[in-house]
Amino acid sequence: MIFTDSHCHLTMSNAEANLTAARATAVRGFVVPATNLKDAPQAVAIAQQNADVWSAVGFHPHDAKHCDEAAFAEIARLAQEDRVVAIGEIGLDYHYMHSERATQREVFERHIDLAKRLDKPVIVHNRESTDDMVAILGRSGARGILHSYTESLDVAKQLVDQGFLISFSGIVTFRNAEPLREVAKALPHDMVLIETDTPYLAPVPYRGRDNEPAYVIKIAELLAKLWDVPLERVAEQTTRNFERIFGVTVP
Repeated sequence: MIFTDSHCHLTMSNAEANLTAARATAVRGFVVPATNLKDAPQAVAIAQQNADVWSAVGFHPHDAKHCDEAAFAEIARLAQEDRVVAIGEIGLDYHYMHSERATQREVFERHIDLAKRLDKPVIVHNRESTDDMVAILGRSGARGILHSYTESLDVAKQLVDQGFLISFSGIVTFRNAEPLREVAKALPHDMVLIETDTPYLAPVPYRGRDNEPAYVIKIAELLAKLWDVPLERVAEQTTRNFERIFGVTVP
């Protein structure tokens, strides 16, 4: 039985210790997304040093204001490195507004164009920006993943119909997340991923601690209950989905 973590920021934690602990609990596939030009080379390096780790590069919407011509050119170069399997973490965030909306949208669309040119999926962040996010993805022709999904079933179905996978983080285990659990229960199993978003969003019963990839099994256990299937079935399905969207084989 093998589990995967489709989104873990190992550049923000002790990567070696986290990977060792996760492998001990049967987690064997990891994607490390970057958030800006500072951590993108680190994400790529972690992937290149580990046979079961891959990376993604891009500018998080918080840092969109720093994505000038030179920075984007470097992201485009790094995106072609070995073991870079996606463009991300990219998207929109209208909650904190660390970057202006127009800048966020421009940078998001530019990264999507890069992903399409390289035939790689996008890893999408969305917070309080659903209408714009859906509109941009709807006209983009891109493929990818909605990371740490928190929106409605209607939005999820619309994105799934466009070929996007829905990834659930520890949020789905939170006490007040019953509507999100209903989304997870209703989606086609072949369009679902699991993730930790390490070091954020630790699942129950680890909430309040720094998150780590070993905890992804708690999301898988919840899906097994929601889907009424053995845990082994969730592990197999989500690993197959991981391999398909990222174009990799988990060792």
